[in-house]
Amino acid sequence: MASVVSQKVRSLLEMIKFSHTIFAFPFALIGVVMAAQANGALPGIGQVFWICMAMIGARSGAMGLNRLLDAHIDGLNPRTADRHIPAGKVSRWEAWLLVLAAYGLLVLSAWMLNPLCFYLSFVALFFLVLYSFAKRFTAYAHVILGLCLGAAPVGAWIALRGDISWSIVMIGLAVLLWVAGFDVFYALQDVEFDREQGLHSIPVKLGEEGSFKLVRGFHIGMIVLLLLAFPGSGLGWIYLLGVAVVAAMLLYEHTLVKPGDLSKMDAAFFTMNGYISVTLFVFVLLDVVIL
Repeated sequence: MASVVSQKVRSLLEMIKFSHTIFAFPFALIGVVMAAQANGALPGIGQVFWICMAMIGARSGAMGLNRLLDAHIDGLNPRTADRHIPAGKVSRWEAWLLVLAAYGLLVLSAWMLNPLCFYLSFVALFFLVLYSFAKRFTAYAHVILGLCLGAAPVGAWIALRGDISWSIVMIGLAVLLWVAGFDVFYALQDVEFDREQGLHSIPVKLGEEGSFKLVRGFHIGMIVLLLLAFPGSGLGWIYLLGVAVVAAMLLYEHTLVKPGDLSKMDAAFFTMNGYISVTLFVFVLLDVVIL
């Protein structure tokens, strides 16, 4: 019995690609570090725990709902036909149970942090749910996804400070552009299928060349916003060095995926993006600790 439960949990975690939480976690932790610096004191262990739980709940619920709503579409697409629900590895009721539990965890975590976080958790839920429906009516689902992940550092700041700052908003917007950009890259794999099914995306709207130009603009915008976050942030030259390193990593990512050649998509989408988020967090942490 224990082995059956363990296998089912493993399947659910694989379905939502739980390991990819690394994309967003470091940005939430950047919010924690910057808020701690502004407070002049370390956050409590309980606060950090509930921030992490809120992140896990938000992402897990969003991924689970997306897999549920897209199960029929995924089954028609050769690239995604072996995903857990269309392949029968996870039932719909099991996926719904995961979604409800995850979103419940998000709201509970927000309530444990402070009243403002609790109220804002319902705004977050709105956008998390909206993303799962968005490609049915707008090409800008990528931007909605970016907004959801861009809320991570801002939410962590609010959890510890109960207010907002220019610097953390700039970092949140930088994350928005970063995520929207790499999600456009990822959507390039399904352009023809999406057109056939009447689904919307920036690649469907702009084509391959137009999408690459837009992603370059998004990622240049990300670096500009990270620089705009610097004044008044209390961060120093180590942070600026980190932004330079991230810029170089983004440049390298754009050499991996080119118009007409998406063969290195996994390296660009999964490997490099994981490195980028962790790298920026490490430089922010070092800046606060050392300077």
